[in-house]
Amino acid sequence: MEHDASEIWTNVEEVVADALDKVGITRGLRAIGVTNQRETTVLWDKKTGEPVHNAIVWQDTRTDALCKELGGNVGQDRFRHATGLPLTSYFSGPKIRWLLDNVAGLRERAERGEILFGTMDSWVIWNLTGGPSCGVHVTNASRTMLMNLHALEWDERLLAVTDIPAAILPRIRSSAEVYGMAGGALYGVPVASALGDQQAALFGQTCFSESEAKATYGTGTFLLMNTGRRPVHSHSGLLTTVGHRIGRRAPVYPLEAPSRSPARWSSGCAISWA
Repeated sequence: MEHDASEIWTNVEEVVADALDKVGITRGLRAIGVTNQRETTVLWDKKTGEPVHNAIVWQDTRTDALCKELGGNVGQDRFRHATGLPLTSYFSGPKIRWLLDNVAGLRERAERGEILFGTMDSWVIWNLTGGPSCGVHVTNASRTMLMNLHALEWDERLLAVTDIPAAILPRIRSSAEVYGMAGGALYGVPVASALGDQQAALFGQTCFSESEAKATYGTGTFLLMNTGRRPVHSHSGLLTTVGHRIGRRAPVYPLEAPSRSPARWSSGCAISWA
Protein backbone atom coordinates (compact mmCIF):
# COMPACT_ATOMS: atom_id res chain seq x y z
CA MET A 1 0.00 0.00 0.00
CA GLU A 2 1.49 3.31 -1.09
CA HIS A 3 0.72 7.04 -1.20
CA ASP A 4 2.03 9.68 -3.60
CA ALA A 5 3.84 11.99 -1.16
CA SER A 6 3.87 14.87 -3.66
CA GLU A 7 0.11 14.59 -4.05
CA ILE A 8 -0.29 14.70 -0.27
CA TRP A 9 1.68 17.95 -0.11
CA THR A 10 -0.30 19.47 -2.99
CA ASN A 11 -3.53 18.58 -1.20
CA VAL A 12 -2.25 20.14 2.04
CA GLU A 13 -1.51 23.39 0.18
CA GLU A 14 -4.98 23.45 -1.37
CA VAL A 15 -6.79 22.66 1.88
CA VAL A 16 -4.86 25.32 3.83
CA ALA A 17 -5.55 28.00 1.21
CA ASP A 18 -9.23 27.04 1.05
CA ALA A 19 -9.61 27.05 4.85
CA LEU A 20 -7.99 30.47 5.20
CA ASP A 21 -10.20 31.84 2.44
CA LYS A 22 -13.40 30.47 3.98
CA VAL A 23 -12.76 31.94 7.43
CA GLY A 24 -11.32 35.17 6.07
CA ILE A 25 -8.08 35.03 8.04
CA THR A 26 -5.20 36.96 6.53
CA ARG A 27 -3.15 37.73 9.65
CA GLY A 28 -2.91 37.07 13.37
CA LEU A 29 -2.22 33.34 13.34
CA ARG A 30 0.10 32.70 16.29
CA ALA A 31 1.28 29.22 15.29
CA ILE A 32 0.27 26.05 13.49
CA GLY A 33 0.73 22.37 14.27
CA VAL A 34 0.83 19.14 12.29
CA THR A 35 -0.57 15.72 13.03
CA ASN A 36 -0.22 12.68 10.82
CA GLN A 37 -0.77 8.99 10.32
CA ARG A 38 2.21 7.40 12.01
CA GLU A 39 4.75 4.94 10.54
CA THR A 40 4.03 5.90 6.90
CA THR A 41 7.52 6.28 5.41
CA VAL A 42 8.89 8.57 2.71
CA LEU A 43 12.45 9.12 1.44
CA TRP A 44 13.31 12.17 -0.65
CA ASP A 45 16.24 13.90 -2.33
CA LYS A 46 17.77 16.48 0.01
CA LYS A 47 18.56 18.95 -2.80
CA THR A 48 15.51 18.69 -5.05
CA GLY A 49 12.91 17.80 -2.43
CA GLU A 50 11.55 15.11 -4.75
CA PRO A 51 10.44 11.75 -3.28
CA VAL A 52 12.50 8.84 -4.55
CA HIS A 53 9.54 6.45 -4.31
CA ASN A 54 5.95 6.49 -3.20
CA ALA A 55 5.45 6.65 0.57
CA ILE A 56 4.93 3.20 2.10
CA VAL A 57 1.80 3.27 4.26
CA TRP A 58 1.61 2.08 7.87
CA GLN A 59 -0.73 -0.77 6.89
CA ASP A 60 1.65 -2.19 4.27
CA THR A 61 2.98 -5.69 5.05
CA ARG A 62 5.62 -6.18 2.35
CA THR A 63 8.38 -6.35 5.01
CA ASP A 64 6.97 -9.39 6.85
CA ALA A 65 9.75 -11.69 5.62
CA LEU A 66 12.43 -9.10 6.45
CA CYS A 67 11.07 -8.75 9.99
CA LYS A 68 11.22 -12.51 10.50
CA GLU A 69 14.81 -12.49 9.24
CA LEU A 70 15.79 -9.65 11.58
CA GLY A 71 14.10 -11.36 14.51
CA GLY A 72 16.35 -14.40 14.18
CA ASN A 73 15.98 -16.87 17.03
CA VAL A 74 14.45 -14.25 19.34
CA GLY A 75 11.53 -13.26 17.13
CA GLN A 76 9.37 -10.18 17.51
CA ASP A 77 10.74 -9.24 20.94
CA ARG A 78 14.34 -8.77 19.77
CA PHE A 79 14.21 -4.94 19.97
CA ARG A 80 11.31 -4.53 22.39
CA HIS A 81 13.29 -3.38 25.45
CA ALA A 82 15.07 -0.63 23.50
CA THR A 83 12.11 0.51 21.41
CA GLY A 84 8.98 -0.62 23.25
CA LEU A 85 7.83 -2.21 19.99
CA PRO A 86 7.62 -5.70 18.48
CA LEU A 87 9.53 -6.38 15.28
CA THR A 88 6.72 -6.16 12.71
CA SER A 89 6.05 -4.66 9.29
CA TYR A 90 3.87 -1.99 10.93
CA PHE A 91 6.80 0.26 11.85
CA SER A 92 8.99 2.56 9.75
CA GLY A 93 12.42 0.94 10.15
CA PRO A 94 11.72 -2.15 8.01
CA LYS A 95 10.04 0.05 5.39
CA ILE A 96 13.22 2.18 5.14
CA ARG A 97 15.30 -0.97 4.73
CA TRP A 98 12.98 -2.25 1.99
CA LEU A 99 13.34 0.99 0.05
CA LEU A 100 17.13 0.95 0.39
CA ASP A 101 17.23 -2.64 -0.85
CA ASN A 102 14.75 -2.30 -3.71
CA VAL A 103 15.07 1.17 -5.27
CA ALA A 104 18.00 1.16 -7.70
CA GLY A 105 20.97 3.21 -6.48
CA LEU A 106 19.17 4.45 -3.38
CA ARG A 107 21.46 2.89 -0.78
CA GLU A 108 24.53 4.49 -2.35
CA ARG A 109 22.79 7.88 -2.47
CA ALA A 110 21.70 7.49 1.15
CA GLU A 111 25.22 6.66 2.29
CA ARG A 112 26.51 9.78 0.48
CA GLY A 113 24.10 11.90 2.52
CA GLU A 114 21.87 12.82 -0.43
CA ILE A 115 18.64 11.32 0.92
CA LEU A 116 16.37 12.20 3.84
CA PHE A 117 13.90 9.98 5.68
CA GLY A 118 10.76 11.20 7.32
CA THR A 119 7.36 10.18 8.52
CA MET A 120 4.59 12.35 7.13
CA ASP A 121 5.06 15.06 9.77
CA SER A 122 8.65 15.50 8.59
CA TRP A 123 7.59 15.63 4.95
CA VAL A 124 4.83 18.20 5.49
CA ILE A 125 6.97 20.44 7.72
CA TRP A 126 9.90 20.23 5.27
CA ASN A 127 7.59 21.57 2.57
CA LEU A 128 5.81 24.07 4.82
CA THR A 129 9.12 25.68 5.78
CA GLY A 130 10.68 25.57 2.32
CA GLY A 131 13.13 22.81 3.10
CA PRO A 132 15.64 24.14 5.62
CA SER A 133 13.98 22.49 8.60
CA CYS A 134 13.96 18.72 8.74
CA GLY A 135 13.16 16.82 11.87
CA VAL A 136 11.10 13.89 12.99
CA HIS A 137 9.02 14.57 16.04
CA VAL A 138 9.47 12.34 19.02
CA THR A 139 6.06 10.66 18.93
CA ASN A 140 6.69 9.65 15.32
CA ALA A 141 10.34 8.74 15.96
CA SER A 142 9.10 6.36 18.64
CA ARG A 143 7.22 4.47 15.90
CA THR A 144 10.21 3.85 13.67
CA MET A 145 11.65 0.97 15.72
CA LEU A 146 14.98 2.81 15.45
CA MET A 147 14.71 5.22 18.41
CA ASN A 148 15.84 4.22 21.89
CA LEU A 149 12.78 4.78 24.03
CA HIS A 150 14.81 5.69 27.10
CA ALA A 151 17.43 8.00 25.55
CA LEU A 152 15.06 9.48 22.92
CA GLU A 153 17.88 9.18 20.38
CA TRP A 154 18.55 7.03 17.34
CA ASP A 155 19.97 3.73 18.54
CA GLU A 156 23.28 2.94 16.84
CA ARG A 157 22.96 -0.79 17.54
CA LEU A 158 19.55 -0.93 15.89
CA LEU A 159 20.82 1.00 12.88
CA ALA A 160 23.69 -1.47 12.52
CA VAL A 161 21.41 -4.51 12.79
CA THR A 162 18.86 -3.14 10.33
CA ASP A 163 21.61 -1.82 7.99
CA ILE A 164 20.17 1.69 7.81
CA PRO A 165 22.68 4.57 7.41
CA ALA A 166 22.42 7.26 10.09
CA ALA A 167 22.99 9.91 7.40
CA ILE A 168 19.34 9.74 6.28
CA LEU A 169 17.86 10.26 9.74
CA PRO A 170 16.70 13.73 10.81
CA ARG A 171 17.09 15.27 14.23
CA ILE A 172 14.52 14.10 16.78
CA ARG A 173 12.46 17.09 17.95
CA SER A 174 10.02 17.62 20.81
CA SER A 175 6.26 17.85 20.31
CA ALA A 176 6.17 21.60 21.03
CA GLU A 177 8.89 23.95 19.80
CA VAL A 178 9.29 26.23 16.79
CA TYR A 179 10.59 24.08 13.92
CA GLY A 180 10.63 26.90 11.36
CA MET A 181 8.47 29.52 9.68
CA ALA A 182 5.87 28.57 7.11
CA GLY A 183 5.83 29.89 3.58
CA GLY A 184 3.04 30.13 1.02
CA ALA A 185 -0.45 30.96 2.29
CA LEU A 186 0.83 30.69 5.87
CA TYR A 187 3.86 32.89 5.26
CA GLY A 188 5.67 33.82 8.46
CA VAL A 189 3.55 31.68 10.81
CA PRO A 190 5.63 29.54 13.20
CA VAL A 191 5.29 25.78 12.78
CA ALA A 192 5.38 24.90 16.44
CA SER A 193 3.81 21.53 17.21
CA ALA A 194 3.74 18.01 15.78
CA LEU A 195 2.23 14.78 17.10
CA GLY A 196 1.38 11.41 15.63
CA ASP A 197 -2.38 11.07 15.21
CA GLN A 198 -3.07 8.71 18.11
CA GLN A 199 -0.86 10.65 20.51
CA ALA A 200 -2.59 13.85 19.37
CA ALA A 201 -5.92 12.24 20.22
CA LEU A 202 -4.62 11.26 23.67
CA PHE A 203 -3.50 14.86 24.26
CA GLY A 204 -6.63 16.37 22.73
CA GLN A 205 -8.85 14.28 25.00
CA THR A 206 -6.88 15.78 27.94
CA CYS A 207 -5.58 12.42 29.16
CA PHE A 208 -2.89 14.17 31.19
CA SER A 209 -2.98 11.95 34.29
CA GLU A 210 -1.76 8.39 34.71
CA SER A 211 -4.35 5.71 33.85
CA GLU A 212 -6.45 8.08 31.73
CA ALA A 213 -7.13 6.56 28.31
CA LYS A 214 -8.79 7.20 24.97
CA ALA A 215 -10.08 4.99 22.16
CA THR A 216 -10.13 6.13 18.55
CA TYR A 217 -12.23 4.58 15.80
CA GLY A 218 -10.74 5.89 12.59
CA THR A 219 -9.39 3.76 9.77
CA GLY A 220 -8.46 1.33 12.55
CA THR A 221 -9.11 1.05 16.28
CA PHE A 222 -6.51 2.43 18.69
CA LEU A 223 -6.54 2.45 22.50
CA LEU A 224 -3.86 4.41 24.42
CA MET A 225 -3.44 4.87 28.18
CA ASN A 226 -1.18 7.43 29.88
CA THR A 227 1.42 5.72 32.12
CA GLY A 228 3.26 8.85 33.23
CA ARG A 229 6.88 9.97 32.99
CA ARG A 230 8.54 6.60 32.61
CA PRO A 231 8.06 3.89 30.00
CA VAL A 232 6.15 0.85 31.22
CA HIS A 233 6.99 -2.36 29.39
CA SER A 234 4.12 -4.75 28.84
CA HIS A 235 4.25 -8.54 29.16
CA SER A 236 0.88 -8.84 27.42
CA GLY A 237 1.69 -7.60 23.93
CA LEU A 238 0.96 -3.91 24.44
CA LEU A 239 3.18 -1.30 22.79
CA THR A 240 5.22 1.23 24.78
CA THR A 241 5.54 4.55 23.00
CA VAL A 242 6.01 8.30 23.53
CA GLY A 243 2.80 10.25 24.10
CA HIS A 244 4.24 13.77 23.98
CA ARG A 245 7.18 15.87 25.04
CA ILE A 246 6.75 19.59 25.62
CA GLY A 247 10.02 21.38 24.87
CA ARG A 248 12.75 20.12 27.19
CA ARG A 249 10.39 18.62 29.76
CA ALA A 250 10.41 14.91 30.49
CA PRO A 251 8.30 12.94 28.02
CA VAL A 252 4.98 11.32 28.83
CA TYR A 253 4.56 7.68 27.82
CA PRO A 254 1.44 5.65 27.07
CA LEU A 255 0.76 1.98 26.55
CA GLU A 256 -1.03 1.21 23.30
CA ALA A 257 -3.23 -1.72 22.42
CA PRO A 258 -1.90 -2.65 18.99
CA SER A 259 -3.92 -3.29 15.86
CA ARG A 260 -2.79 -6.89 15.57
CA SER A 261 -5.05 -7.98 12.77
CA PRO A 262 -6.28 -6.62 9.43
CA ALA A 263 -9.76 -6.53 11.00
CA ARG A 264 -8.64 -3.94 13.57
CA TRP A 265 -6.55 -2.09 11.00
CA SER A 266 -9.72 -1.50 8.98
CA SER A 267 -12.47 -1.33 11.60
CA GLY A 268 -13.45 2.23 10.66
CA CYS A 269 -13.41 1.37 6.98
CA ALA A 270 -15.71 -1.56 7.72
CA ILE A 271 -18.23 0.78 9.37
CA SER A 272 -18.19 3.01 6.29
CA TRP A 273 -18.64 -0.06 4.07
CA ALA A 274 -21.59 -1.30 6.15
